[in-house]
Amino acid sequence: MPTQDEIRTALTRVIDPELRRSIVELGMVRSIDIADGGDVHVTVSLTTAGCPIRNSFTEAVTREVGTVAGVGNVSVAFDVLSDKEKAALQKTLGRGSMPAGALAQVKNVLCVGSGKGGVGKSTLTSNLAAALTLDGKSVGILDADVWGYSIPRMFGLGGERPPVSPERKILPMQAHGVKVMSIGFFVEEDAAVVWRGPMLHKALTQFLEDVAWGELDYLLVDLPPGTGDVSMTLAQLLPQAQFIIVTTPQPTAQKVARRAAQMAGKVSLEIAGIIENMAGFTTPSGERFQIFGEGGGQALADELDVPLLGKVPLTMPLRAQADDGTPLVFTDPDDPAAQAIHHAARGIVAMSPVELPVLQGPAPTGISLPMAG
Repeated sequence: MPTQDEIRTALTRVIDPELRRSIVELGMVRSIDIADGGDVHVTVSLTTAGCPIRNSFTEAVTREVGTVAGVGNVSVAFDVLSDKEKAALQKTLGRGSMPAGALAQVKNVLCVGSGKGGVGKSTLTSNLAAALTLDGKSVGILDADVWGYSIPRMFGLGGERPPVSPERKILPMQAHGVKVMSIGFFVEEDAAVVWRGPMLHKALTQFLEDVAWGELDYLLVDLPPGTGDVSMTLAQLLPQAQFIIVTTPQPTAQKVARRAAQMAGKVSLEIAGIIENMAGFTTPSGERFQIFGEGGGQALADELDVPLLGKVPLTMPLRAQADDGTPLVFTDPDDPAAQAIHHAARGIVAMSPVELPVLQGPAPTGISLPMAG
């Protein structure tokens, strides 16, 4: 017979797709009932009665509980957290409100940042999104650099405000198959955004929870320079996001990028890897110059014990296409910078978790496996 502790341990693997934490940690497991024959009934408490992700909870609870030895049938029921319980959960999470499913269908969130400006985070973010799209992934970009927003320009978007759905959700703008949301859509073109922390927190919360992102394999978040309010807000709202650090090769940039890594550690963001940008320039005649030095990205990756996802060289088309509004990866995939970014994107895909089906019951025998042709 399975025990309550075994069932609860299995339920720690059921992650709320919006809050990015286990339903056990969030206190959403109301009850576990085990019948004499091993049948298990689990009641899960939702944040709202009309929660759009209840089906995903049913599937995940049934799958994970079904892996426990001795479990027969698994059934799942739902109730709703009381106002007091919801308020306690909001306080624990540091949120003013609970989400309503906007990020439930986003599989992976990647924050692209650095400790300083001018290292090409936005250019890399836009081209990583393009590369992932070319590989058949559904991708969105949240331009969280509220002071230096540039993603709309890099995708040729501007002049229009995003529409609102009948469900009162903001619909992201789209270009080249990529969904885009930015503060740049809501202010006059090239206007300066002069906001303090509380306004930033509110805006980012809205961009994450009031935007109809839909099904996405990857949501890339273009962070502003530094380790301030925006990074901490996102870490609070997206505790299971991963962090990609961008640096240039010289030791000075590497040291500043290390501070971004320290920030990620303090707010418990996992570092997925390093991308070294501006890694040398090759002239049309084939001569190569290490304008910003060499080896900083690898040194930082070694120090943090994470992979170096790519070394992106300086090329004139990379800059030109960013200004033109179409990512280089789309227009010239053979450019050395485009190839390096595509390599980094494939490294990101290789690191992304793949949910495999769980076999129930005894392992089948006598199966012939398909052979590679």
